[in-house]
Amino acid sequence: MADPIDFYFDFSSPYGYFMSEKIDGIAAGFGRKVRWHPILLGVVYTVSEGRPLTDVPLKGDYAVRDIERSARYHGVRYAKPDPFPIPTQAAARAYYWLHDQDCALARRFAHAAYRAYFQAGRNIGAPEVVVEVAAGLGVDGTALAAALQSDPVKARLKAACSEAIAKGVFGSPFVIIDGEPFWGVDRLPQIERWLDTGGY
Repeated sequence: MADPIDFYFDFSSPYGYFMSEKIDGIAAGFGRKVRWHPILLGVVYTVSEGRPLTDVPLKGDYAVRDIERSARYHGVRYAKPDPFPIPTQAAARAYYWLHDQDCALARRFAHAAYRAYFQAGRNIGAPEVVVEVAAGLGVDGTALAAALQSDPVKARLKAACSEAIAKGVFGSPFVIIDGEPFWGVDRLPQIERWLDTGGY
């Protein structure tokens, strides 16, 4: 079986959210699995010198329009959240803590967290909201709340960000297929063709 596809994303990224709703199904159509890697764009931006799209003059106004249009194009439910963007350390730490116990549960949490923010407008930047989202999936909220403040879990996320940067990841979503990088949900057609042809 071919190696898994790597999917890097920040929980505050609307384009990452759109990709999260599509990438597993597309990969499965070609007999591939996907490894999910939540990261912190704030950490990546210290290297890439990037900043949130909505903070960029001219591009920011376009981004707001494009995000809503992209949601319609991909057929994904979306409601512009407020506040935006948000810190996502708690959600990313929760993912890795869950992943080390149950990969499938971590995936369900990632979907639930993304949808809580970009569909229901819940501020997953708040650790207590992250705990509530996870508890809705049957996770022990008390244990998770403690884990979010633990040094090993913090180190796990820090290492994940460093590993992503080392692989050239500079944005969200970022997909790597057999060493070939693709940035942005708008690269989905290229991703599908790459998987279909084995490269071009």
